[in-house]
Amino acid sequence: MVIAGGFGVGKTTAVGSISEIEPLTTEAAITEVAAGVDDLSLTPQKTTTTVAMDFGCITIDPTLKLYLFGTPGQERFGFMWDDIVEGAVGGLVIVDTRRLDDCYAAVDYFEHKRIPFAVAANAFDGKVEHTLDEVRWALDVADHVPVVVFDARETGSVRDALLVVLELALARTES
Repeated sequence: MVIAGGFGVGKTTAVGSISEIEPLTTEAAITEVAAGVDDLSLTPQKTTTTVAMDFGCITIDPTLKLYLFGTPGQERFGFMWDDIVEGAVGGLVIVDTRRLDDCYAAVDYFEHKRIPFAVAANAFDGKVEHTLDEVRWALDVADHVPVVVFDARETGSVRDALLVVLELALARTES
């Protein structure tokens, strides 16, 4: 399962919230150069960023593990996405409703690759800035793409969002 989205939307947090192993992260300090490129205005406490991927896993049952791969959020690291999504059952595109334009690339990527995905609006400070219908309209996602609210810090919330994607993937294999 691929966890994708723009810069600072909560991908690393989501993987860390649900992984049963200590997640492997490739966090690097945000340099002054990167700070000039990446918009930190809504994430002023952010001091690191993913430069390759995050990795975690969850056991579904004794015979089945779900591996989680978090993508880097900046376009300059986009060249890695093709390798990260190879063999993926689906994707969860996390969006920050205060910065929807940062997530267009991730939505377009999954649509183009025809990988089943859901959009998860991360509830920063316990709220989202737009209704789910407004998020769907702004991102121009098809009606069959689920759009949900979740909190990347809460295990149960991340689990529920991932289950939505797993249901999509399962439905795809049954058709």
